[in-house]
Amino acid sequence: MPREEQEATTTASRRAQPRPWRRVVRWLVDAGLHPRASATTVRVAEDLARRMDYIEGRAIYDLAGTAARLGLSEPTVKRHVRILRELGALVWLEHGSRRNLHLPGQKYTATATVYGAAVPLCFDEAMGHRLEGAGYSDRRVVGVTGAGRERSVAEAQRAADACRPAHDPPSPGGYRGVGKAGVSGGVKDPPRAACPTASSPKKTTSRRRTGRSTGRPAWQVARDIAIARQVRPRVAWTQREGLRRLAYSLRPLIDAGLNAEAIAVELHSWWLDWRPQQPAGFITAELRRRDARAAVAGPVCPTGPTEEFLEAGVAADDDGQEPGIGEGRVRLEDLPREAVVALRSAALEDPDLVVTAVEELGLRDARRLYTSTLVDRALRLRFRLSGHARLNL
Repeated sequence: MPREEQEATTTASRRAQPRPWRRVVRWLVDAGLHPRASATTVRVAEDLARRMDYIEGRAIYDLAGTAARLGLSEPTVKRHVRILRELGALVWLEHGSRRNLHLPGQKYTATATVYGAAVPLCFDEAMGHRLEGAGYSDRRVVGVTGAGRERSVAEAQRAADACRPAHDPPSPGGYRGVGKAGVSGGVKDPPRAACPTASSPKKTTSRRRTGRSTGRPAWQVARDIAIARQVRPRVAWTQREGLRRLAYSLRPLIDAGLNAEAIAVELHSWWLDWRPQQPAGFITAELRRRDARAAVAGPVCPTGPTEEFLEAGVAADDDGQEPGIGEGRVRLEDLPREAVVALRSAALEDPDLVVTAVEELGLRDARRLYTSTLVDRALRLRFRLSGHARLNL
């Protein structure tokens, strides 16, 4: 391009950012559009790109600094900057001057030359870009022609082929090692398959994985996961846990015959006001603690009445004064499991129901009906609200 078209106000090139501008410069040099363009031209352009503004592509000339960083002479840097301007890849934004500006407090002050990255029209035509607007700042790419699209696809295919390994893929049959011939005529380092005592690492790993099996049938595991899928949306603090881990932790409750609704009621009855980091681990540990307490304190009915619990509850009367469940007022064994689940679900929303049951049935029967956890929480809540309330227990 002639000198008068190397200004930002007169050039036909458009503005570019540093990253795509590097590719433009390499293409212009490789295309041989300038007889004196070379790899040094690309090095000078790389130094300018590293110092450019990322949005507008502005860079200060810095002749002496560029020559020092690249190990070139100043005339060489000047020559290749001129080549970039003549290629249409660099335009003047501001012309520097060595004249003294006579700034107060400074003996000598000059102005620096500022260049701008540009993309010439020949590059856009070769790439099949459709342009809109006019001028260095207003012209922009708005689409790609059919030929440009085919060129982009071909370049992407070549880049993908270059990334593929050059060697052939291994055969699916595997590699059978061949031993080296020894001095005595035998075979040194025989293949692993020929050694009866050698074992494959894969076989060892598979045996270890098989040994970890719990023996639970596949249909039962699928049923556990289906129940866990129904429990997880009902209990907020379990929703961060995976289905398989949650199903594994709920196995004691599932094996006890509880459905998803009853399990959700049991978990809600723990009254957690915090979220465990590992819900499945917390459930497993809590169930073990409850089993340990039950073994020490006697039979406990955390989820629903059973025949063994009722027999032990009627026989073990603490004070011997209040009538039991089977002694005339109510028979818990006559209540269906759905009714017990509904009562406990309602108690989660209204603790006063538990307090009323304690006052009407007594503490022992209320614990057997609503579980000790629900009764203790409801009583603590009632004492905390009233401050001095006294229940007729």
